[in-house]
Amino acid sequence: MVTILITGGDGQLGNELRNISKNFSGYDFIFTDVKQLDICDPSAVKEFMSVNNPDWIINCAAYNGVDKAESDKESALKINTHAVENIVASIEGSNSKFIHVSTDYVFDGTNHRPYTEEDIPSPATAYGFSKRQGEIAALKHKGAMVIRTSWLYSSYGSNFVKTIIQKAIETGSLNVVFDQIGTPTYAGDLAEAIMAIVAGTIKNKFPFVPGIYHYSNEGVCSWYDFAVAITEEAEIGCSVNPVLSSTYASKAKRPFYSVLDKSKIKERYNIVVPYWRTSLKKCIALLSKTK
Repeated sequence: MVTILITGGDGQLGNELRNISKNFSGYDFIFTDVKQLDICDPSAVKEFMSVNNPDWIINCAAYNGVDKAESDKESALKINTHAVENIVASIEGSNSKFIHVSTDYVFDGTNHRPYTEEDIPSPATAYGFSKRQGEIAALKHKGAMVIRTSWLYSSYGSNFVKTIIQKAIETGSLNVVFDQIGTPTYAGDLAEAIMAIVAGTIKNKFPFVPGIYHYSNEGVCSWYDFAVAITEEAEIGCSVNPVLSSTYASKAKRPFYSVLDKSKIKERYNIVVPYWRTSLKKCIALLSKTK
């Protein structure tokens, strides 16, 4: 039986992978979070890998405090870089496949066209730097794939979609920046894409090709456009007002344009990527059921 380890199992992507794991019979899924496995502890990671010998490792664990990382670089590096180094060291010489999830923040956001995997990273934040170093660490393993994503949200955990819904209900009026452009990513879609790669490789539908890949939903929007769509899909009567990024003082510089080119992952693994608003509708329908 193929053993698949998911770290960061209690996060948005980890929970989405847990949710769809029931659709994949014949695989032994192991979901861990810090309580079950502290990936920042090299000896704990080495022992865990030795005992469980996973065929696949999907690392969803991350430090995501973009502003906080500016004053807490050590914590960001500990989780986003050094923990990845621990995983890679623990599977050195093995045939384990390693999928590591990264971010659009490895770019500075000054492009005016979608970023490809060949574009040179230039992180403008401590968070982005820690994630880029994590990519470098992951790719030292011969069987490693890095998947960069952006604007992740889900019916699980805390995220922009849930925040906008809550504040729209509470206040009836929102100010949202319109000069930062990217693409939302429904974590459920990313989970499906990851498992399509895993299952497709196992079933010999296509070869596993290590390297860097990009995944987000299709389409482009600003945070303002995203917020308007959220209130519309959730059917909340709320005034959403476009404002400049300079309106808000933030410690970390957000990328003004971080659209990701997904051609590589679509062509190599035959991944069908849904339009962002279609997936938003799906997520909000799930949130409505849990009220």
